[in-house]
Amino acid sequence: MHSKDKLDYIRHSLAHLLAAAVLKKFPDAKLGIGPTIDDGFYYDFLLPRTLTPEDMKEFEKLMKKMIGQKLAFTGREITTTEAGKLFKDQPFKLELIEEFSKDKKPLTVYATGNAPQEIGDWKLSSKGESAFGGKIGNFFFDLCRGGHVENTEEIDAGGFKLDRLAGAYWRGDEKNPQLQRVYGLAFNNKAELEKYLWQKEEAKKRDHRVLGERFKLFTFAKEVGPGLPLWLPNGTIIRDEIEKYAKEIEKEWGYERVATPHIAKEDLYRMSGHIPYYTGSMYPPMKLDDGNYYLKAMNCPHTHMIYKSQPHSYKELPIRYAEYGQVYRYELSGTLAGLLRVRGFAQNDAHIYCAENQVEEEFLNVMKLHEFWYKKVFGIEDFYMRLSLPAEDKTKFADIPAGWKKAVEILRKIMKKSGLQYVEAEGEAAFY
Repeated sequence: MHSKDKLDYIRHSLAHLLAAAVLKKFPDAKLGIGPTIDDGFYYDFLLPRTLTPEDMKEFEKLMKKMIGQKLAFTGREITTTEAGKLFKDQPFKLELIEEFSKDKKPLTVYATGNAPQEIGDWKLSSKGESAFGGKIGNFFFDLCRGGHVENTEEIDAGGFKLDRLAGAYWRGDEKNPQLQRVYGLAFNNKAELEKYLWQKEEAKKRDHRVLGERFKLFTFAKEVGPGLPLWLPNGTIIRDEIEKYAKEIEKEWGYERVATPHIAKEDLYRMSGHIPYYTGSMYPPMKLDDGNYYLKAMNCPHTHMIYKSQPHSYKELPIRYAEYGQVYRYELSGTLAGLLRVRGFAQNDAHIYCAENQVEEEFLNVMKLHEFWYKKVFGIEDFYMRLSLPAEDKTKFADIPAGWKKAVEILRKIMKKSGLQYVEAEGEAAFY
């Protein structure tokens, strides 16, 4: 097994142990989801009261006790009917089960500990009979597609730490219930965790928000609005110099510069699919005499209109357009973080129009250009790419299954060929 996969399995297993620990203290807790993330894992819960730092310590202690019990992880496929019975008191799980059943995907459930052979004897939680230590045996189970260690003895109890608490709407929708999210850090061993914690403390000293204030690079103003940075003279010099150099490099690599407006009519965004798939992340429309206009959230539709403005011969391909396009996205206020997550930003964006037999070469060159910027220009050696995949919930994506499958297969093949490190991230793809 690849070391990265093993670490991911450790993190996923710890997410299950966290859910089990929470259920032991709160038998009526409603479970959300518990995925792995870059430095560990998290799990979302609907609970009868707000969690405290003392609760976190208790959960961590319970998790370490479970690790010491050398509990096995076992999975099995179950029917939709069985899943409905198992999670009858878990509304969020039932919602997921319904979605999976529509897609006709197999359901799997993973048990941690000494689960009875007969699935009818399983019970996630009920008063006096909760998972781990209840009358029905020492085990916990969760709806899960897998990726676990075989036994908790593979987990170093000193290699993880419950890190922080946060609020999160179910499925990221503010119309849904707000859950409590418990984050955990997790690594192969205690030494790796301590190294990460040290790096984290060092990173705080170099936080771009601290440096931005110290060197007078950028600022924010409540009168302008959250997530809308104002660039000060010093910061603007840096921006201008990077942009100037980028234009020179892109010209050498065969890109032509274009420029597009900050707004467009509703018709364009209906054609592109932003309406209805992306309106939740767009600013509300401006009603004018000839219809509704929107601030652009992506440059793509505008650039496609440039390409469409005149006929092209296949002999012209590939055509590479690039621009510094200003875009605006209505991010939730709780997600805003300095310049890392904003509502208005300039995107060094490019769109390449080519024949299908040119895709591989063009995409490889794009990745080489990224590598040039990371390594040669900025001196960043430790980086990786992300292959963004469509989410399980197809209602938020253009319904072109064959197109999605073909695109993913092509990109995956090229990314492997590039030799650069990459990870796959489900649900991160754009909607089209």
